[in-house]
Amino acid sequence: MDNVIKLSNVNKIYGTTIKTQVLFDVDLAVQQGSFNGIIGASGSGKSTLLNIVGTLDKPTSGEVFIGGQRTDQMNKNELARLRNETIGFIFQFHYLLPEFTAFENVLMPYYIKNKKIDRKLEARAHELMDLVGLSKVKNNLAGNMSGGQQQRTAIARSLINNPKIILADEPTGNLDSETTEIIYELLRDINKDFGTTFVVITHDRRIAEKTDRIIEIKDGKIYTDFARF
Repeated sequence: MDNVIKLSNVNKIYGTTIKTQVLFDVDLAVQQGSFNGIIGASGSGKSTLLNIVGTLDKPTSGEVFIGGQRTDQMNKNELARLRNETIGFIFQFHYLLPEFTAFENVLMPYYIKNKKIDRKLEARAHELMDLVGLSKVKNNLAGNMSGGQQQRTAIARSLINNPKIILADEPTGNLDSETTEIIYELLRDINKDFGTTFVVITHDRRIAEKTDRIIEIKDGKIYTDFARF
């Protein structure tokens, strides 16, 4: 399998007068179609690492390749285009817009870019909402859904552009244990059915242990890296 994500000697330092180094010479390669878990204590650098992979932040030094393209040297417009075409995001807080329906929220990445919403795209949004089990609440306002339904909406939204990669930062952090299991199984089904690469940050070791690979970050370095495939 090809590596869809590759980091070489990545360092991240915040501040100018008082400098704080968060990542130290990180090397990481992620295979296309794999399902990866990242664990680590608060402040270990795992979210910074995910933001660099997602091109939301740039390394202080080192090289970052996403889908074979080097991103640490791209400008803002190039990065925005790459994110829109290649990467989907799922966060602990779903960031749905409460004044819009679940269906409209799924289509939001297109609304934001002022792209025309055609019948083909609407059909895909319906298909994704059916996939995540939201057939009966498509027209509900985001605020009129349960936490699990809102997170499922966020998952469907992350898939609308057919991304190669889904980056998830504590995607079940606000959900109860039963809903967490349901959401996790949904992510695994998407991984298997579409070959989408997942990188998931989780504080729940039980969930991490069900991934194909567990990467533990400690003090800004990869401390352990255990793969099951």
